[in-house]
Amino acid sequence: MSKVRAPKSPGRPGQASSWLATPTLVFLILVILLPLLITVVYSFLSQPSLGTGVKWVFSTDAYRQIFVQEKLDGTTAFDTRYLKVLWNSFYYAGIATITTLILGIPVAMWIATRPVRFRALLVLAVTLPFWTSVLIRTYAVRQILDETGPIGGFLKIIGVGNSYQILYTPWATIIGLTYTFIPFMILPIYASAERFDFRYAEAGYDLGAKRWTVLRRIVIPGIRPGIIAGIALVFIPGLGSFLQPDMLGGGKTNMIANVIANNFGQARNWPFGSALSVFLLIFTVLFVLMVTTGVRSRGDQVRLI
Repeated sequence: MSKVRAPKSPGRPGQASSWLATPTLVFLILVILLPLLITVVYSFLSQPSLGTGVKWVFSTDAYRQIFVQEKLDGTTAFDTRYLKVLWNSFYYAGIATITTLILGIPVAMWIATRPVRFRALLVLAVTLPFWTSVLIRTYAVRQILDETGPIGGFLKIIGVGNSYQILYTPWATIIGLTYTFIPFMILPIYASAERFDFRYAEAGYDLGAKRWTVLRRIVIPGIRPGIIAGIALVFIPGLGSFLQPDMLGGGKTNMIANVIANNFGQARNWPFGSALSVFLLIFTVLFVLMVTTGVRSRGDQVRLI
């Protein structure tokens, strides 16, 4: 007698087949993992004497150039130029993150407390900048901050237009980063605020707590997952921003992405550009691990939307 095979287990109800994820995984490997591996490999190669590209000879000179400067007389000295650029990147991204956080919390809370029929329209208004290219939006900010724009005209009216200029300064870079990434702060905070039970805040008021106490002890802890997600969504892309310091800072506020682009472009030093990219990636991964560890220690469930 032939044996009767048991029917194959269909899996848990609602569980999708792993084959459905294969095209997406292959695409992610081709556009993310493979270029990342190429960058890591290039960082350990040598720069050719002529032309563009890499010389397939193993070398750690690219990483050495980040910290060591070779002088004309053959001596070496500790180089802080690129560390300062990296610090500037952290500084500008950090200031933009704090600014978007201060501006984003009131907006997100206000949207979450509106009638349900108006919330979708308000969220749509927040996402409207995504409908336009970031390049066009940065050009718009540049025209606004220019001395011939509305802000420059206002400064001339009050008599400080010739002595004070915003464009091509660090403040212009911070304004551009804030404008670009503020929707990434508002949306996750709104997602947490929408699920927050505001009756806890009303109970705090009934017990005699002041507004700042209610905000600090009740509201902020209640929307903490959205705040953490917003900080990550603003700080990480802000750290690697290129357009804002290039177009608004005028080369006076270089960030690490500008130095990387310059080494892949004008300088044609691909190994050094790759080493800087890996260096930036390491710091980004460390930041993500810090955020993840903080979230797990508090037991928060971070949701972006």
